[in-house]
Amino acid sequence: MKQLLFYILAIISVSSFAQEKDKEKEQLLALKKANNFVYEGNEKAVNDDFVSAEMAYRKALSEQSSSVAGAYNLGTSYFQEGSNTEALFRLQQATKNATSKEEKHKAFHNIGNILMKENKCQEAVDAYKNALRNNPSDNETRYNLALAKKCAEDQKDEQQDDSKDDQNKDQDQNQDENQDNQDNQDNQDKEEGDNKEDNKDQGDQDKKEGDDQKDDQGKPKEDNKDQGKGNDKEKEPQKPQTQPGQLSPQQVKNLLEAMNNQEQKVQEKMNAEKQKGEKVQTEKDW
Repeated sequence: MKQLLFYILAIISVSSFAQEKDKEKEQLLALKKANNFVYEGNEKAVNDDFVSAEMAYRKALSEQSSSVAGAYNLGTSYFQEGSNTEALFRLQQATKNATSKEEKHKAFHNIGNILMKENKCQEAVDAYKNALRNNPSDNETRYNLALAKKCAEDQKDEQQDDSKDDQNKDQDQNQDENQDNQDNQDNQDKEEGDNKEDNKDQGDQDKKEGDDQKDDQGKPKEDNKDQGKGNDKEKEPQKPQTQPGQLSPQQVKNLLEAMNNQEQKVQEKMNAEKQKGEKVQTEKDW
């Protein structure tokens, strides 16, 4: 029984080993095919036949999806064609599948180049830093990093200037709006002042017309006129007022009476003197 069990385990082990060997053979075969397609793509790329090179690199990735060379070369091919989005995707795929620092360094370096072309300077700085972490001695990467830092600083300054310009623009706009509101308020106040002045002039005119219709005592002239008509009989005639240097009618009358009285006295005196020299008749003459 034990011997039978031993044989079974041995068969299973041999079978598993054979399967692993087959799997390894398949992987090796796929890797060989992928490498062949990569080589083919490289030859096409050297001859500037990027369409054929792209097709070859895609075949390499279809044979072995983890092919770092296939992803890296395909991304580089896209970059040369100007397809930056596809290039970034493939190069990032290469950084994930890369097993050596040199592969990672090359992939990050090219990622930085694409980002610089897209004016994404700060992201390019990060890519070049990752490249230098895997190969600190690469002077080309170091030089590109310096350019990326300068570009990032310039962009930051431009953003700050744009922000200040936007703030100044908003302030100017607010000042213009405030000035417009002030002008509208001034115009409104002026219109109200003009209306008040017009109302005042109208009130003065109405008051003047009302004063013209009133007498010295502030009563309406029509009422005084009507009232005067009803009271003429009841009132005594007022004495005429005299001006300075003139005699009133009463004074003239008194003066005339005094003169008449004086003249009468003179006449009586003269008559008395005549009677003294004449005879007086005692009896009447028949």
